[in-house]
Order: sequence, then structure tokens, then C-alpha cells
Amino acid sequence: MGNINPQLIMLPLIVVVFYFFMIRPQVKKQKDQKKFAEDLKKGDKVVLTSGAHGRIVEVADTTIVIEGESGHKTRYEKSAISLESTKALNAPAKA
Repeated sequence: MGNINPQLIMLPLIVVVFYFFMIRPQVKKQKDQKKFAEDLKKGDKVVLTSGAHGRIVEVADTTIVIEGESGHKTRYEKSAISLESTKALNAPAKA
């Protein structure tokens, strides 16, 4: 009874550590990205994952139309908007 194989203890421990350090943060990030995409509205300044900057002029279910600095309008998928870069763009300037 007292001779428990250490591998039987380590395997569940590895699974728990893997969950809390790998899976859970990724799920949270995906949830935040989805909420961000749903909350987009006309007039928001955004940065795309390609690095393009623009202002939203039209919002549909899965797509948005962005007006670039030169005035051209292009349709993109909502998933192409970078959450981190857009937050940095719209963050207040530090003194």
C-alpha cells in the first residue's frame, strides 16, 4: 500500500500545470478577442494584424469596412483586427 509509483503522482501534476500555464490563458485570450470584435463600432480607430491603421466606417456581422489615411475603404474580417495593437493605439499618452 505504501509503495505508490511516483509516475502516477507526476502525470496528473503535469496535466494540471499544463492546463493552468498553457490552455487557460489561451482560452481567456480568445474570449477577450471575441468580445473585442463584438464591441467594435463605427468611428473606432483600429490596427489590423497586417499592421494597417484605419477608422471603422461600417460594421457587419463578420466583416468591417475600414477607411485608411488616404481615404480608400477596404472590407476586412473582424478577426483581422489586432486586440493588443488597437489597445496601444487608443491608450492615453503617458506624460
